[in-house]
Amino acid sequence: MDTQSLDTLMRLAAFEHTRGLNEVHDHLTAAELKPGFLFRQERVPLVNPQRGIFKPQQMRFLLSIKTVCPKPGGKVWYDDQREVHRQIFQGDESVDYAFMGQNPDAADNRWLREAYENQIPVIYFLGIAPGRYQALLPTFISGWDGQALKARISFGSDRESLMPPADSLERRYALRTVKQRLHQATFREAVIAAYNGRCAFSGLPEPMLIDAAHIIADKDTVENSSRRF
Repeated sequence: MDTQSLDTLMRLAAFEHTRGLNEVHDHLTAAELKPGFLFRQERVPLVNPQRGIFKPQQMRFLLSIKTVCPKPGGKVWYDDQREVHRQIFQGDESVDYAFMGQNPDAADNRWLREAYENQIPVIYFLGIAPGRYQALLPTFISGWDGQALKARISFGSDRESLMPPADSLERRYALRTVKQRLHQATFREAVIAAYNGRCAFSGLPEPMLIDAAHIIADKDTVENSSRRF
């Protein structure tokens, strides 16, 4: 089997595993990401804990990208840590993703370029709180700018497809779906943090068993859900 076909099979296995994690967990942490996934009885990592742009040695192309949500008062290393949430909520098609370091020809940044040139779908682990992520897939590198040291990220409109959105309409629809999901996730994290991980009624100190709900209608969600592209 040629390397590109093998890469595709491994990518499908990674996507299936990550979707399974999404179905079980409201968010993902290192505990869920560290084990990676199995492919033909071999463990393949999903992420590199120390780097945001990751290609397993077993694969030909980039598998995942990650944006860390910094701790309060912590150092912000890359622009997307400041801007990606704002861009998702205010944008209409795509968002920026910062290169690793200042050299566009560094290996990590070449992986971004290769994914862009070959229209490779990847997993985007987007930080919603320190150490907590939403896995967004498929995600595509839709632009690569060596001078600006950043790539453009678009989201797939069909969760089962390995092909990027065909046009602007599909990109806007996909971003709208991501926006709704991110809104729900960040709202939950904010409410649970405000109550120190305890249920507001019972005092139960188990965040995995706690949900968050609006006491009155969420104006943004109601308005957004009534719009059509």
